[in-house]
Amino acid sequence: MARIKPQALLQQSKRKKGPSRISATTILFYALILVLVAFFLFATYRHWSNRSRFRSVNQMTDAEGESTFVDSRKSDLPGYAVLNTSKGSIIVELHKESAPEVVDEFIDLCQKRHFNGMLFHRVIKHFVIQAGDNEGAGATEDWKLTGKKHTSMKHEAFMLGTSKGKHSNKRFDLFITTAPIPDLNEKLIVFGQVIKGEDVVQEIEEVDTDEHYKPKISIGILDVSLTQKI
Repeated sequence: MARIKPQALLQQSKRKKGPSRISATTILFYALILVLVAFFLFATYRHWSNRSRFRSVNQMTDAEGESTFVDSRKSDLPGYAVLNTSKGSIIVELHKESAPEVVDEFIDLCQKRHFNGMLFHRVIKHFVIQAGDNEGAGATEDWKLTGKKHTSMKHEAFMLGTSKGKHSNKRFDLFITTAPIPDLNEKLIVFGQVIKGEDVVQEIEEVDTDEHYKPKISIGILDVSLTQKI
């Protein structure tokens, strides 16, 4: 049997310890795994991104829907009131934005016919005409005396308002100013403006009254009708 030389054994040993080559199949296998992992990560990102965008769009749509619903409710409210009096009709534009709660209560009382048959029991020339509860007769007289001490004029002529005191006590009187009057913000809530029938207001203002500003003849509101447009 032939003996193997030491040099030949050394070369064989080096050959065995050398790095083994990776096959092309293995490379393709791992590359495919990397591609699948990358695709999975991308699909996950797209899913959550679209979900968050969809949620944002839904929230915006819901908000717009609620806003539209509120706007539609506001637009459904009557914007005008027609006070049919024994002297003629007075058309008032309601200020829903500046006094929403008062306008809502006024509309509710109109629908309940609260103002039907209500008399103008206080008429002060170049100041105000008042319809409502006769027990508070002295209120407008006090206002007139107080008003002479002030110079600011925030309430113009032909404005419709109600007394804050009456309003809080569930009594809803109506006041229509017949001239620019001193600031009565502490006592009067203005919630409308006469846009037609100023001559009727002036005719009521010109009636004869007694020393307590009570008309000598009965003048009142026959009924009040509500409308969205004039």
